[in-house]
Amino acid sequence: MYGMLYESVAFFIEKEFGKDIWKQVCQIVDCKHNTFKTHQIYPDKLMPDIAAALAACTGESVDYCMNFFGRCFVRFFSNFGYDRMIRSTGRYYCDFLQSIDNIHLQMRFTYPKMKSPSMQLIEVDDEGAVMLYRSGRTGMSKYLTGQFIEVAKEFYNLHVDVQVLESQNDIAGGTAGPIKLTNASRVVIVKYRLNFDNRDYMTNCVNSSIHQSQLDLAAVDLNILLDFFPFTIVLNRDMKIAYAGEKIVETWILHNPDEDPKSFIGSKLVQHFKCRRPKDVPMEWDDITQMRTVLFEFELVRSNNKDVAAAKEIGISISSSRKDLETNKPILLKGPLYQLKDINSLIYLCSPLIENLEELHSYGLFLNDLNSHGLSRELVMAGWQHGSTLEMMFEKEEVRSDELEKSLKLSDSWKKQGDELLYSMIPRPIAERMRNGEESTCQTFEEVSVIFIEILDLYVGDSSNIQNAMKAVNTLNSVFSAIDEEIISPFIYKVETVGMVYMAVSGAPDINPLHAEHACDLALRLIPKIQALKLPGISIRIGINSGPVVAGVVGLKVPRYCLFGDTVNTASRMESTSEPYKIQLSNYSAEKVSKANYKLESRGYVKVKGKGEMETFWLLEGPNQ
Repeated sequence: MYGMLYESVAFFIEKEFGKDIWKQVCQIVDCKHNTFKTHQIYPDKLMPDIAAALAACTGESVDYCMNFFGRCFVRFFSNFGYDRMIRSTGRYYCDFLQSIDNIHLQMRFTYPKMKSPSMQLIEVDDEGAVMLYRSGRTGMSKYLTGQFIEVAKEFYNLHVDVQVLESQNDIAGGTAGPIKLTNASRVVIVKYRLNFDNRDYMTNCVNSSIHQSQLDLAAVDLNILLDFFPFTIVLNRDMKIAYAGEKIVETWILHNPDEDPKSFIGSKLVQHFKCRRPKDVPMEWDDITQMRTVLFEFELVRSNNKDVAAAKEIGISISSSRKDLETNKPILLKGPLYQLKDINSLIYLCSPLIENLEELHSYGLFLNDLNSHGLSRELVMAGWQHGSTLEMMFEKEEVRSDELEKSLKLSDSWKKQGDELLYSMIPRPIAERMRNGEESTCQTFEEVSVIFIEILDLYVGDSSNIQNAMKAVNTLNSVFSAIDEEIISPFIYKVETVGMVYMAVSGAPDINPLHAEHACDLALRLIPKIQALKLPGISIRIGINSGPVVAGVVGLKVPRYCLFGDTVNTASRMESTSEPYKIQLSNYSAEKVSKANYKLESRGYVKVKGKGEMETFWLLEGPNQ
C-alpha cells in the first residue's frame, strides 16, 4: 500500500487518541517508520496490524478501527486536492458510486503500482443502492465501509447505513490475499447494501417519465451504430459475438493471421478478449446486465503466429507500417456494455486506448480507423504533440542539469578557495566556532612557544628607487614563502607578518605539550633553508620564548588571529637582540628543550628593553643531530 494511506492513519491516531497511543501502537507492531512517505510502498499487513494494536490500546474492536481508518483517509486526502475529484464526479452520491472504478483508473497515473479493488454499482432504488466489491486483499471490507460513510457525510451531506449482504473469502485481520487451496483464482467478493435517501437521484436521473418526443422516435438500424462505432461488438444472451464493427474485425484478423476470419462472428467473447477491468467478473448475461454504469476494459487475445504476411492471403491490404507491427503489445478496448432490450442483446460501444502516434502504429492502426465522432483522433494527436513537448523539455532539462553540475563544481572550487583563504587568516577551529554563531573566540593558553623571524639587510641602496623596491619585495616574498613551506600544521601556526618580521606560534590554537621542541625544530630547519636561497646580503635572525598567552580574533573588515601577553613581547625582544643566522632562546625555553637533549650554548646576560638583564641561550643543534 502507498504511504498516503498510512500517513492518514498516523495523523488521525495522534489527533484523536494522542501521541502516546500512537507510540504504543508503533511499539506493539514494531513499526520502524517514524514518518510515511506519500509515494512509497509499505507492507499491506501493516494496516490490520495497526488496527489490532489500536484496538488493544483503546479497547475498541478491530472492525471499528478499520472503519475509523477508512473515514480518516477520506478526510486526509483533501490535503492533496483529491476532494475536488470526488465533488466533480456528479451531483448525487450515486454518481460517485458509479465513478469509483474510473477514479481508481485515473489514479494509476499518479500511483502506478496501486493495486486498486474493483467496485460496481449493480442496483439503485429510492432507499439506496447495492455495491459489488472485488479485491485481491482480505480484511479491507470494513475500511471501505468507513470510506462510504465519510464520503456521503463530507461531500453529499447524507447519512449512510452500510450492510454486508454477501461475503466470500474475506478473512478479517489480514491483507495477504485469500488462501488458495487449488490453482483456481480466489478473490474477495463483498456485496454491500447502502441505505440512504436516494429519491432525488431516482427522480431526476433515471428518466422515470419519458418525454413524448422520445416516444415518437423511429427505430434505429443496427448497421448505423456499427458505422458510427467501428469497434462495436454486439453479444447475444450466450455471450457470443453476433455482430461486429468493421475495424474490430479487421484488427482481430491483423493480429490473428493464422485464424479463420469467419470464426470471429459466432464465437464466445472470452475466446478473443480478456477482461482486464473490472477484475474477475464472470462474462455471463445476468452478471453483465447488472453493471449498467461500468466501463469495461478488454484486451485482445492474439495467436502465437506472428507472421503478418498470412493476412494477405485473406485479402487484407497491409502497408509497410503494419508489417512492422509490434506483436508484443496487446491492443486495449474501453467502453460501456449496454443492454438492447428490443433485440435481446448487449452492445459494447468501445474505442482503442491509444496515447500517441507511435502506439497507434504499433497496433497496426491509422487515425482514420478511429471513431469519427468524439475526441479519439484529437487525443492521439494531442498525446503525440505532448510527447514531443515533453521530449523537448527533457532535452532542455538535460542541458540545465549539465550547466547546474558545472556551476556546482565551480561553486565547490570557490568554496574551497574561500575556506583556504579564511583558514590562512583564522585557524580552522576558531573559524568553525564563528560559523556556528559563537561570539566569544577569546582563549587563554597556559603555555605556548612564540617564534619571531626577521629578515636583515633587505633594503640596500636607495629605497625610493623603484627597481630596488621591487627587488626588496621579491626577496621578501621568496623568504616568507620558504618559511611558509616549513610550517607544519597543527604543530606550528603562522600568526602574521609585519614588515620584515614573521611571527608563528606552537601550542595555539591547538594545544601541544611539545610546543618548545616544535618551535626549535622549525628554527633549525629555517637557517639552512634561507642560506640555500643564496640571496646576496640577506640573512635572518630568530628569537623564541615560552609562556602563557591570550589569543583571539580581532577586527571586522580583515579579522586576524592575534596573540597578547608578556610572552609575546619577550619573544620579540629575543629576536631583536639576536644575531644573523642565530637562534636566541629565553632562559625558560632553554630549560624546556635542554631536557629533550637539544644542544645549547649560554650567551650570558643580555640587556633587554623593558626587562633589564636576562640570561639567554643560543640554540645550536637538535637532539638527533
